[in-house]
Amino acid sequence: MTLRLGDKTLTPPVVLAPMAGITDRPFRDLVTRFGAGLVVSEMVASQEMVQAKPGVRERAELSADVENTAVQLAGREAHWMAEAARQVADRGAQIIDINMGCPAKKVTNGYSGSALLKTPDHALKLIEAVVAAVDVPVTLKTRLGWDDTLLNAADVARRAEGAGVQMVTIHGRTRCQFYKGRADWQAIRAVKDSVGVPVIANGDIVSLDTARTALEHSGADGVMVGRGAQGRPWLLAEIAHALHGAPAPEIPEGQALIDMVIAHYQSMLGFYGTDLGLRVARKHLGWYMDAADTPGPLRRAVLTSRDPAEVIRLLADALTPRKEQAA
Repeated sequence: MTLRLGDKTLTPPVVLAPMAGITDRPFRDLVTRFGAGLVVSEMVASQEMVQAKPGVRERAELSADVENTAVQLAGREAHWMAEAARQVADRGAQIIDINMGCPAKKVTNGYSGSALLKTPDHALKLIEAVVAAVDVPVTLKTRLGWDDTLLNAADVARRAEGAGVQMVTIHGRTRCQFYKGRADWQAIRAVKDSVGVPVIANGDIVSLDTARTALEHSGADGVMVGRGAQGRPWLLAEIAHALHGAPAPEIPEGQALIDMVIAHYQSMLGFYGTDLGLRVARKHLGWYMDAADTPGPLRRAVLTSRDPAEVIRLLADALTPRKEQAA
């Protein structure tokens, strides 16, 4: 149930994936309260953070000093990666994760993210620079390879371990698959067999059943959950309880669910300010209403209102199960 990363422990080995625009401080805090071994910040561009472009440094500082939070950095130049790592470590970061998995064109066109799989020698220089720059554990998140002709995750992971990386997370797709098709958990086993550090399986893990199957097929030491947690911040705790004997989460229902969603909504408004918070909150409120099967007109009213008091008032109705209303 416990993985060791240097002098740090990861208990339980169930991790919240970094998701741009989603795994912000309010959402990570909510997932953490239910129970997760580790939560990872949104990807932070290293050079932009060091040069203090608006918004980037703020993302890097979110929960940097919280025990179960990793700060994820992306970049293509060793100097900027190392300097960014030093800065977030100085701000209290417990773990620094290197992004070699993002498939987005705006990232790979800049030779960052999963594009580094095409230049493993250069990628190794980035890893070495980050490890040398900080005293905290450094981890790596990547994919099976660039495409079906370049499946080099096992080799990259082995070299990363040699450079000092203390955990590797593998998304079971190539970069060119993006998020299409199905994650190949069995292919992650080659990475697990090639290294001695913990390996985390990622991709299509959206339930307890998929988490269990991913572990069985991959032989991995733990799982990373992404979109499956959208609208279900307790999912990681459910998986941790079933697979690793962690405390069972109290999954909110009825008024408890309404209260949790309202508290999450208010935390987003407080974190971002009202104007931006209203926009950021819409995706999360939409996922909560998906599960509640909220009628279309009511859903639209919640998502288009610019009055927080009205949104809170509407949520009580929007999140009440239809069968209860019919009764």
